[in-house]
Amino acid sequence: MSTVTETISASMVKELREKTGAPMMDCRNALAEAKGNMEEAVVVLRKRGMASAAKKASRTASEGAVGTYIHAGGKIGVLIEVNCESDFVARTDDFQELLKDIAMHIAATDPRYIRKEDVTATDLEREKEIYRAQAAQTGKPAPVIEKIVEGKMSKFYEEVCLLEQPFIKEQTITIAQLIAQKVGKLGENLMVRRFARFKVGDANWTVAQINTAAQEKA
Repeated sequence: MSTVTETISASMVKELREKTGAPMMDCRNALAEAKGNMEEAVVVLRKRGMASAAKKASRTASEGAVGTYIHAGGKIGVLIEVNCESDFVARTDDFQELLKDIAMHIAATDPRYIRKEDVTATDLEREKEIYRAQAAQTGKPAPVIEKIVEGKMSKFYEEVCLLEQPFIKEQTITIAQLIAQKVGKLGENLMVRRFARFKVGDANWTVAQINTAAQEKA
């Protein structure tokens, strides 16, 4: 009687690697854990990627690169800095691909902040007041209103915070998860440090920089 590992073909491992970018052995192990189920194996790898990213988050990322993306027609441009731990990783194709993908994503979605922790207290209070006022019109009790506000704030973070947004090229993962996948593959802490987004004719161009104090505290 064959084991699950024996029934996992090279083509399955290759397909999972193409989906996730994870190393071949990690893909084989994930497929074995998921009993050959491709979608479950993807979930296994993503969970491991997030765990790996969390472990490496405290490590200093002082190397990296600055990347750019100019949207077709030259109407929108993005300048972004992504950090890693070594110059070697900064020069890899995987890191450069990540740099380009995030810059392209920013051009398309126009986030205002990098992380939830970077949102200003003024913006938070303004949004909460708006959502409370809207919810109050339903006549529901205060505890229910607060739950409604909490749900709307989650949506607000998704709209304005880069790391909370679904990746434009793969809507099933967020930018944070995309970065975590690369952390798992490259073995270094990776972090979006700052970005600027310019649009022709728009005087209020977007600039965002990670809250260094919040990052060091995390």
